[in-house]
Amino acid sequence: METRKIQQVSNGTFTVSLPREWADGEGITAGTVVDLHTHLDGMLVIQAPECEDDASMQFTVTVDGGDDSAGDGLEQTLRAAYAAGSKQVVVEADGTFDAAQRQAVRRVARNLVGVTITEESDASVTVRNVLDANEVSIRQSVRQLQFVAVSMHRDATAALTGAAPLDGFAERDDRADRLFAMVDRHFTRGLDRLDEVDALGETRPELFRLHTAARELERVADQAERIAAVASAVPDPLPPAVADEVSELAEVVPEALDDAVQVALDGEDPDAAREALSARDRVREGVGKVERRLFEEADPDVDVDHRFAHALHALERTAEHVGNVAEVGLRTAVRTHNMDERPTRENGSESESAEHSQRA
Repeated sequence: METRKIQQVSNGTFTVSLPREWADGEGITAGTVVDLHTHLDGMLVIQAPECEDDASMQFTVTVDGGDDSAGDGLEQTLRAAYAAGSKQVVVEADGTFDAAQRQAVRRVARNLVGVTITEESDASVTVRNVLDANEVSIRQSVRQLQFVAVSMHRDATAALTGAAPLDGFAERDDRADRLFAMVDRHFTRGLDRLDEVDALGETRPELFRLHTAARELERVADQAERIAAVASAVPDPLPPAVADEVSELAEVVPEALDDAVQVALDGEDPDAAREALSARDRVREGVGKVERRLFEEADPDVDVDHRFAHALHALERTAEHVGNVAEVGLRTAVRTHNMDERPTRENGSESESAEHSQRA
């Protein structure tokens, strides 16, 4: 760190000189326009303007034309570029693109928010992200992800217990992936660019908490996908008594998740976050009892499909992710000064609640 003396010019404006080494490193000369960011904590940050030709914003990748195995790798590269915050990727073929490679590029453009193909020829394809951060609401995206994850959880567990068939599940899974990928992209760009944070209308701590909540919601959707896979693969349903218990445990999740997300977004009502933590504990304990009854205490002459254990484990993991969102809510309550000093909550131990509050 170094210090600089504030100067005053004739019209009363305060000025301070910039370190020459920093200016040279950022390509700043006389006449360059820089970004000034003021923060509620009293800091003033000077940041060089974003360059459209910056290597982190756009790059070129070359693939072997006609290589059928290059499609998956190309899709992974484009997804990584999206997550890293790149604005443009030029894909060049060493030869001519084959159908699988073109399909991979189009699949990425179709499945990622804001991505479009701007130029295409026999030997190259240009993929660009056209979504402006000013058009994005991270909070609304988290809300949408919550709705998708909850609907996937309800349908997957209903299929597992034989209450309803699966319908439109794959489309919602893709939507959950798209929503989280968009949140992840803007979070990553916010780490690099303060103007991205300004455009999103969130502070960096808020953006971090929203990203954390979105990541847990995306994992709830992943667990629902695992439950649905078991429900689709196992020919025989759960025994009726066990199915009723699983249904009761599964129904605890949506309300707890709704409460946890609400506290994570606004920091109000920390008791709701504590109740979500209590719900997590109840589901975790209940799943353990169901597993013992299903696999250890069952009639030895009755063959129970072992794949049900994978579904029950996914339900338990879903509850863990709900608890993680609730802990984000408690951290939000602390930062917004809404945290009370009562560490107890219903249906849970006093010491366990205190532990969660300290970790938040």
